[in-house]
Amino acid sequence: MLKLDVVAAYRGDPAALSYEEVILSYPVIRAITTHRVAHELYRLDVPIIPRQMNEWVHHRTGIDIHPGATIGQSFFIDHGTGVVIGETTEIGDRVKIYQGVTLGARSFPLDEHGMPIKGRKRHPTIEDDVVIYPGATILGGDTVIGRASVVGSNTWITRSVPPNTKVTPRTSASSG
Repeated sequence: MLKLDVVAAYRGDPAALSYEEVILSYPVIRAITTHRVAHELYRLDVPIIPRQMNEWVHHRTGIDIHPGATIGQSFFIDHGTGVVIGETTEIGDRVKIYQGVTLGARSFPLDEHGMPIKGRKRHPTIEDDVVIYPGATILGGDTVIGRASVVGSNTWITRSVPPNTKVTPRTSASSG
C-alpha cells in the first residue's frame, strides 16, 4: 500500500522529479507511512503509542491524521501543512487532498453528565477518486462526499454530496 502512496504522490505532483525525491522529501510520505503503522496498532488496541506516533509526525510535517482514521490506497496530500483528519474519518482509494483541509466533527453528542459520548462516527466519509482543494472544511459523521467528486477551495460542507459533483464556495453544501 505504501508503494501506491508513493506512486500517487509522484503522479499527482507535476513538480516531482523522481520516486526517490518523493520518498526522501515529501512530508506526506512520512505522514502516511507513520499513519498506516499507527492505524494498525490502533486497531489492535495498543494504548498510547499510536497517538504518540501521530503527534510526532504532526509536529514534523504539519499534517494531523488521527490513528483511528481509515485511509484507502493511493492516497496523496499535496502541500500538507494544516491538514486535519479526524478519528472516525473514512477515506476511499485514489483520494487527493491539498493543504489546509479539515475532515472534522460537526458536534459531539453528550451524555447525562455533559461528557462527549465516545465510539460514535463524528467525521466524514470520502469515497473513491475525490479531490479536495485547499482550505476546504468537511464536517460531520453523516456527511459523505460521493465518488469522483471535486470539492473546491475554501468550501464549507456539512451535508452529503452525490457522486460526480463539483462543489465550490458559491454552491456550498451546508444545512441550515
